[in-house]
Amino acid sequence: MANSNKKLTGVAVPLGALYTTENPVIGEYPDLADFAGFCKKSGIDIIQLLPVNDTGTQSSPYSGLSAYALHPIYIRLSDIAEFEALYNSDEKFKKKYDDFIKKFGYCLRYDYDGISKAKENLLLLLYSSSETYKNGKADEKLAKFIKENDWIKTYAVYKNLKHNYEQASWKSWHKEDQKKSAEEILKLWNTKAFHKEHLFHAWCQMIAAEQFSASTKKVHDLGIKIKGDMPILMNDDSCDAWAFPQFFNQELRAGSPVDNENPTGQNWGFPTYNWKNLKADDYSWWKKRLTLSEKYYDAYRLDHILGFFRIWAIPDTDANAINGHTEPYAALKIDDLYKLGFDDDRIRWLSQPHIPTGVVEDITWNHESAHKILSVFCDKIENEELWRFKKSVKGSQQIYWTNLSEYCNDDAANRIRQKLVEYWSNRTLLEVAKNKFVPLWIYFKSTSWQSLNDREKDTLKKEFDALDVKNEALWKKQSDEILSALTKSVKMTPCGEDLGVDIKCVPEIMQKNGILGLRVIRWSRKWAEDGQPYIPFTDYNSLSVATTSVHDSSTIRQWWNEEKDSAKAFVYENAEAFGIKQDWNEAQTFASSDFTPELAQKILTACKKANSMWLIIPIQDFLYMEKRYWLDNAADERINIPGSVTQFNWTYRLPLAISELEKDENLTSKIKEIAER
Repeated sequence: MANSNKKLTGVAVPLGALYTTENPVIGEYPDLADFAGFCKKSGIDIIQLLPVNDTGTQSSPYSGLSAYALHPIYIRLSDIAEFEALYNSDEKFKKKYDDFIKKFGYCLRYDYDGISKAKENLLLLLYSSSETYKNGKADEKLAKFIKENDWIKTYAVYKNLKHNYEQASWKSWHKEDQKKSAEEILKLWNTKAFHKEHLFHAWCQMIAAEQFSASTKKVHDLGIKIKGDMPILMNDDSCDAWAFPQFFNQELRAGSPVDNENPTGQNWGFPTYNWKNLKADDYSWWKKRLTLSEKYYDAYRLDHILGFFRIWAIPDTDANAINGHTEPYAALKIDDLYKLGFDDDRIRWLSQPHIPTGVVEDITWNHESAHKILSVFCDKIENEELWRFKKSVKGSQQIYWTNLSEYCNDDAANRIRQKLVEYWSNRTLLEVAKNKFVPLWIYFKSTSWQSLNDREKDTLKKEFDALDVKNEALWKKQSDEILSALTKSVKMTPCGEDLGVDIKCVPEIMQKNGILGLRVIRWSRKWAEDGQPYIPFTDYNSLSVATTSVHDSSTIRQWWNEEKDSAKAFVYENAEAFGIKQDWNEAQTFASSDFTPELAQKILTACKKANSMWLIIPIQDFLYMEKRYWLDNAADERINIPGSVTQFNWTYRLPLAISELEKDENLTSKIKEIAER
């Protein structure tokens, strides 16, 4: 499919956002088939979904509880075989179901926690009326499904244990349950006392797979392709991290380094991969993820594709991401530093923070109490008012957790902790393994770096630059091995989320493996040039997916209203599409105008000129072409606000039913014009 000469147009929509009058609570697997009817009428070629894997108590689709299991929250209860008989014969079930529909009926953001818990209870009631439950063993159909999906047994055992531990993280379970071999998990699966509970989770997965398969078949029968989403990381509290510890590094957490918008970087809290063990197993865990996805999808999005080249790895003892490093990495050995003229004292100065007494004394206004507080965390350097962290201090989390109430009030304690956390990252070199060092990402801000003379700085900078070259080679080798193995294992078209990537080998490896990159139009600019002009649509790499917005960004309505400089530059670059001359004054005047349906149509019409193989536009941006579908507050049309964990995130709903959308001749005709690329 990636080699097709025809340019395709798609729409991005979260499955849960779909709204039908018959099932108003949350978008469900069968709703995808109804949505495809609207897409067909609108000339849409591709439907792009967010991940639909089970995420347990987490509303974020990127916080997977399982790499393989579908989310039960998207099951349509009324389509289950046992539903009609139970609904007509059991007044209690009927009332519970009717109350469920009434309580969680359509609203602009759905209640993830409430719906998830209520739907599981209803699924349990339906399961209790099934032949499987009554007989205490899987019927022929379920037995066949379990046999064809061997991962089900591990997932079911994990889900049941998690239920018994009241959804607590597996790391807080009894020790005998925290670590289970494959043989022990299979033994638990076969334990008679738990068999009905285990079969419940297998039964739910069978129904989810049946409903999703039937729905995607209808989509494909209409000639529409489906693009799925493959999160690169797994939640620390996931079935996979529990069952396959050999594939995960629990001592490191993934994230991203410091940048202009994130002064302490980002710590996502997910464990990094042990790629050595994954490779030794021929990447079977990853390949199985793709093989299962291929049952439903024609293409897949590899989230954070940079992580296949190198991941930003943070010690699990740290709260922020400053003391992270890349995995894999090239390092300076201690002998290398000796050869450069640095002795042990100088190496300690560069790699271990040195904290002046005054840092704490300025807060406590008492020399003696400052010493007492510092001695909790640090050892004093002889005859100096300088301190180094004790070896027992393993990370900034420990500093935050330490109680200082016997030394000072809460306000002073918080300020002191914050200062000590800042000093925890005040170093030039980071010792990533015994006698192996890499430069801290922001080493140039450290006290020790500033104390070096120009010769020493130049010497170290040359070594750091040499490490960059070695790192590039490591990342290129690793990514090519992984991505070539994965992309060859399935026929789906691979796409990669490569936003913000400035590593030279990334485009080369993606091109080599036929992976479509991502071009978010508002961010596709020549950032290093004066005025940061937009990259002309004709210059887009054909092996890419262009889009106006993503789930982590604002919509085009918010962008136009709140980022006027960006909007002005876009108008200037695409003046013809807006019916004006390519003049900065005219662009300024035009960009200062209010956002309107006509303007939305012009923006999208301009975007359809992108040379990208695919243009996939979020449903919200399409809906802007009809004013009656706008929400009062543009911010309410977002899917997610990065860096925040709220009930708002990931719970977006369409503002009207799919059936009403399909009847809207004005909207479907406008979308069709844009889709004709």
